[in-house]
Amino acid sequence: MNAATKPSRLRDTHVTLSHGGGGRAMRDLIEEVFTDVFRPEGDEDQARLTDAALATPGARLAFTTDSFVVTPLEFPGGDIGKLAVCGTVNDLAVGGARPLWLSAAFIIEEGTEIALLRRIVASMVREAEAAGVRIVTGDTKVVGRGSGDGVFITTSGVGVIPAGRDLGAAQIRDGDVALVNGVLGDHGATILAARGDLALSTPLESDCQSLTHLMEAVLAAAPGTHAARDATRGGLASTLNEMAEAAGVTVELDEAALPLRTEVKGLCEILGLDPLYLANEGTLVLFVPEAEAEAALAAMRATPAGRDATIVGRAGPRGSVPVTMRTAFGGQRIVDMLVGEQLPRIC
Repeated sequence: MNAATKPSRLRDTHVTLSHGGGGRAMRDLIEEVFTDVFRPEGDEDQARLTDAALATPGARLAFTTDSFVVTPLEFPGGDIGKLAVCGTVNDLAVGGARPLWLSAAFIIEEGTEIALLRRIVASMVREAEAAGVRIVTGDTKVVGRGSGDGVFITTSGVGVIPAGRDLGAAQIRDGDVALVNGVLGDHGATILAARGDLALSTPLESDCQSLTHLMEAVLAAAPGTHAARDATRGGLASTLNEMAEAAGVTVELDEAALPLRTEVKGLCEILGLDPLYLANEGTLVLFVPEAEAEAALAAMRATPAGRDATIVGRAGPRGSVPVTMRTAFGGQRIVDMLVGEQLPRIC
């Protein structure tokens, strides 16, 4: 009898403190909402992992962890579950790893709708399957009403970096070309509009997506790729500053080349925000040698996650200002690291 046909023992419509108490109510919640959907192998307190890639000489393990606290929990283009899978998968993929396994830990506030939890878990499974990873272990905790803001999720991921790959910001060289795979700022703008505080109405959707297949395509077409980073909190501007400082280079952006939706530009103009600092959850920036730039661009554009890929700038020699932008008027603008937070609780 599978999960879809066996009778439900979970009668509650909302989470109560008893669902975190270690007894039958907790077991029913975990089994029916989580393990029956994630389907981990075995019933132990740890996942036991095997993969042929681990036996390949020179292969290395990559490991990452992240927590997700977005408000609202569901938004156009995704939800906290999809975000948790994509965020962790992408942290592995941009380092050249092939993501394989995820863990997922949930902190659930008393009073949360169980139907909402089921939607979040279903979203995680769909995205994990699309990214080629398995959710193999996890945990749940329940906190009192008013202590948790619905649901918090922490995901950790393990992947394998094939022999010979060595991506990292320190590898960027003077003359490298900077590319992005898609439009900028969609996630941050979508979350802001979805909160409803400003009565904004836009057709925007979050760019939340996994980048595993795109990175594999890029590395096959441009094996000399030096570095990649997903431009999440702090947006493209902060990400480029971090990478430039790590490599000891400068980066010059071309304002005319930056891919921005009219709706995002308009929203930023109304609210006094800079789209270069808005968060992305499915957009990366990568640096490749100039000789491989066109190959990398074509490889990205051939994938669903890279249809809007474009060249946005170039690395130069070390200087006093890590990142600048050549403006549409022909001048130069300093693009500094984000100070403070434009928009909290976005991921």
